[in-house]
Amino acid sequence: MPTMIRRLFLLAAALVLPLAALLFAQWPLRELVRAYALQVNDVAQVLFAVFMAFAVAHASRAGTHLVAGHAPRSRRFMATGVTICVLPWAVFMLTTAAGPVWRSVRSLERFPETFDSGFFLIRVALILLVLLVLLQTLDACRRAWRD
Repeated sequence: MPTMIRRLFLLAAALVLPLAALLFAQWPLRELVRAYALQVNDVAQVLFAVFMAFAVAHASRAGTHLVAGHAPRSRRFMATGVTICVLPWAVFMLTTAAGPVWRSVRSLERFPETFDSGFFLIRVALILLVLLVLLQTLDACRRAWRD
């Protein structure tokens, strides 16, 4: 299972390359071609949302976020604090966002400026982010109390 998770995070990390290319392409498209810059921006927003959903969880997983570099006793104390703060927040976000995200997916919500489809993917990335943070928090707590 960890190998599959590692591959998933590597795949998500690879999104930074097309994201950078799309962001770079906006200027020439806007100034030279005078077309497609907004559409490229829409795709870049979706890639950024998915990339960040994985990046936040990966930062915790890699030990560079939340409880990194502390003694086991401090990690337990911080894990308790994270449990008290993050878990209720994640549950709150899931319950309040579920309805709007579901409506967005059902209607295949479009970007407001361009009317291109795909805006619903940004809303789905929110749910992905919260789920990954929730899972990572539970895993961090498990590891902190195991040490």
